[in-house]
Amino acid sequence: MSKVTLIGVRLAEPGREFVYQGESTLCEGCPYRNQCLNLTEGMRYRITGVRENTQTLDCAVHDTGVKAVEVEPTSVPANVASKGAYAGSKATLEGPCPYTECPSHELCVPEGAEFDTEYRIQEVVGDPPHDHCYLDRQLTRVELEPREK
Repeated sequence: MSKVTLIGVRLAEPGREFVYQGESTLCEGCPYRNQCLNLTEGMRYRITGVRENTQTLDCAVHDTGVKAVEVEPTSVPANVASKGAYAGSKATLEGPCPYTECPSHELCVPEGAEFDTEYRIQEVVGDPPHDHCYLDRQLTRVELEPREK
């Protein structure tokens, strides 16, 4: 289900994904708060459309202003334990990983998903991008369904 919100002009392009971070201290007193701060904090979204013929509005957060876009919650790419990882099953993230240089780090600690939360696997993508897990975890790359609000 699509939702209309405001986003920085430089970011307003169909297909772009982002994790909504919530209100900035610069939002205080903004006349567009209700149109802009209407997403679920920590949720991953994909821009599905940019509203044409709309005004660019001034914004204290985005230096070139904001414009109206349509967004939908989207899946979260992640690595989960290989055991029991199949489309439709439930999984949790394995836990924090200190190895930030690992090519899988962004999938082991993905934006838009939380540790100790159960997610349904939307799709199994395959092997993770790393050759060896420094924590000796057996992992599979998946797409987690968007979480409920």
